[in-house]
Amino acid sequence: MHVLVLGGTRFVGRAVVDRALASGASVTLFNRGQTAPELYPHLETVVGDRTVSLSALAGRHFDLVVDCAGYLPSVVSLSAAALRDSVDRYVFVSSVSVYADQSVPPVEGAAVLEDDSYGGRKALCERVVSSLYGPRALIARPGLIVGPHDPTERFPYWPRRFQRPGPILAPGHPDDPTQFVDVRDLAAFLVGATAGGVFNVVGPVMPMASLLAACRAVTGSSEELVWVPSERLLSAGADPWMGVPLWIADPQWSAANLVSGDRAVAAGLTHREVGEIVADVLAWDNARGGPRDGIEPLSAEEERRLLG
Repeated sequence: MHVLVLGGTRFVGRAVVDRALASGASVTLFNRGQTAPELYPHLETVVGDRTVSLSALAGRHFDLVVDCAGYLPSVVSLSAAALRDSVDRYVFVSSVSVYADQSVPPVEGAAVLEDDSYGGRKALCERVVSSLYGPRALIARPGLIVGPHDPTERFPYWPRRFQRPGPILAPGHPDDPTQFVDVRDLAAFLVGATAGGVFNVVGPVMPMASLLAACRAVTGSSEELVWVPSERLLSAGADPWMGVPLWIADPQWSAANLVSGDRAVAAGLTHREVGEIVADVLAWDNARGGPRDGIEPLSAEEERRLLG
């Protein structure tokens, strides 16, 4: 199998390349050659700007293209149209953010946004790909993506925090749901799935307490865990999701961590254990020396303030 990856040197794209290579596929990258060009020196990289033209790929044929960095409908339209007769399958990485109503558990087929928000633009990108490729298109809608090489600090914060001394702020209630998919499991699905259509590619729903328990088990921390109710955090001015990583308090987003991934599981999606994810993220984070620029999403000073 010959796989074309648009991008391929950042988080999701990197995992897709690694998975494709592990499966025995040959891989070609199409990107501007500006982000981590040294990452895959042994692979063919076709240099080009997808926002302008994909003419450098003219006359080529690929079994599969994985588009994991399409955000603007005009750009996705250009690549999808240019590759229509050159690839057998088009895999587009979208987002569960496309769903119009996040107060109920989103399912495939539910209404999507029709505005100029991030989710609305992703929904338009999906429409472009589906209209051009029909059953040859796979639209993947992941939620929070975690794992090694995560460019955000949302998930790495938690195992890293358990290595630091002092009482640990745990947001909300122990039973509050959290949900994420490991980037390597997502990549395996993108490369290996043969079905077409729309899939919520999400991980299992678990209590926040289970994630924090896994962080404790991996790090061996004995620090006190202090649960602070969402109402108290909100009244103290805490910022959900990024200010206190993975904490969701807005009723409008109350079902964002309750997405069903049953269709994707039936089509081949598998999940690794949360302890393995935590251990791998922590090992990667420690190897890189901690957060980018040393900045934590929730600083020690802010944590102490919220703990009161």
